[in-house]
Amino acid sequence: MPEGPGRRPAVPEESGAGAPVTASELLSVVAARELAGRRTVFAGIGLPTLAVELAALTVAPDIEVVYESGVCGAHPSHLPETIADAVLITGAEAVVSMPALFGAVLQGGRIDVGFLGAAQIDRWGSLNTSVIGEWERPAVRLPGSGGAVEVMANAREVFVVMRRHTPRSFADVLDFCTTPGPERALADGIRPLGVGVTRVVTELGVLARDGVGEELRLVAVHPGVTVEQVRAATGWELRTAGRVTTTDPPTVAELRLLRDDVDPHRVYLR
Repeated sequence: MPEGPGRRPAVPEESGAGAPVTASELLSVVAARELAGRRTVFAGIGLPTLAVELAALTVAPDIEVVYESGVCGAHPSHLPETIADAVLITGAEAVVSMPALFGAVLQGGRIDVGFLGAAQIDRWGSLNTSVIGEWERPAVRLPGSGGAVEVMANAREVFVVMRRHTPRSFADVLDFCTTPGPERALADGIRPLGVGVTRVVTELGVLARDGVGEELRLVAVHPGVTVEQVRAATGWELRTAGRVTTTDPPTVAELRLLRDDVDPHRVYLR
């Protein structure tokens, strides 16, 4: 029976590497593949970290990872649990001050991809990581921006990975705009260096756009998911690419790397 917009999407039942594939594993693998050919990535903690580490072992062996704590060229022995985890420093190419990170690295245009998470996103790629509900009495209070505003403004492009794809998380109007995309910045007379969000990987599929002034559109669905399901789970009238593809399921090799090498202690895999 097809799944409704409020239900979990279908994921491949058998991995060939033992346990069934989880939604977190599917998201991490698909997001990692999107990093093929990218060189310098500013990574957020969580699923972005999983994706970047897997990409380094597969499609992007020369990738350089930068973290908000000032760590550049990170080579952690195991996954960091927070942005301030000391494991990030071990084996890193450099550790720089906050002024150097945000001034020389980000504002200097040295980041190819900013890789972020969010609670809400709109059709133009602006993000909410502050509150769900009204500001004065929110239903949920979230961590806030961190360095996401600077990443959005200065990275050449931004990828977003989101565990939930619902009309509330893919909102026509954000409950609060924490991280404005280029369209909002330009309306306020600010010209960012980058083009904003170009890829969004969700539990249902992949949304994309080419540059400023374009809406996010559906370009791929995950196995077992239909275009109609994604549209029903989106808070605006979602456009689609001329040809919507189906993502390839995670391979045995990708899953073994993710489970055994990247996150054997299940820091972020669920």
